[in-house]
Amino acid sequence: MRDALVAAAFQLFLERGYEQTTVDDIVALAGVGRRSFFRYFPSKEDVVFPDHERCLTDMTAFLGAGTDEEEPVRRVCDAARLVLRMYAENPTFSVQRYRLTKKVPGLRAYELSVVWRYERALAEYLRGRFAGRPDGTLQADVIAAAVVAAHNNALRSWLRSDGQSDPDTAVDHALGYVQASFGGSPGDGGAPGEEQEDVVVVISRRGAPMWRVVREIESALGRE
Repeated sequence: MRDALVAAAFQLFLERGYEQTTVDDIVALAGVGRRSFFRYFPSKEDVVFPDHERCLTDMTAFLGAGTDEEEPVRRVCDAARLVLRMYAENPTFSVQRYRLTKKVPGLRAYELSVVWRYERALAEYLRGRFAGRPDGTLQADVIAAAVVAAHNNALRSWLRSDGQSDPDTAVDHALGYVQASFGGSPGDGGAPGEEQEDVVVVISRRGAPMWRVVREIESALGRE
């Protein structure tokens, strides 16, 4: 029933246009009543994005199943790949939705609200992992936004190719950029748990004897 409603809706959207299609039109073509439609979809907008609630649930469960030993940036990147998988399951439908969304401002606004929910789920996971760190909340929000931006950049590239290019390659490349930029222990540039080395800069006069330079270094290191 759910799939039949989605199929009927998109057939009418393509034939008549989104704004010109009513819920009554959709249920008439699907051969069901209005009550059946609203049992599955709260609004006409929701029938355009039928799988996002399930995907958001899957993403939240995936993040919740992670362990403290896992690198958090890699984990959220892997979570974003679940969204890609949802789109790639039905390339024809995904491309049709992309074209429709570009034409209807209301659907674009709805889509942005869905994207924000994904970003919030990633950020909440990262906030938990970064709790107690300096600027942990800031880091979580910035990384979550970067993951979503990178994923969506690759996803749109795939959709613009009418689903003909390889979505996994594009998304792996985009998310690899995020991991290279933010991976490891955020804020210190190293891997989680990796001890960071101190860097000491000593300024000495030109021509100073080596023994004096060594002594200044030892003094800076507190080894006198």
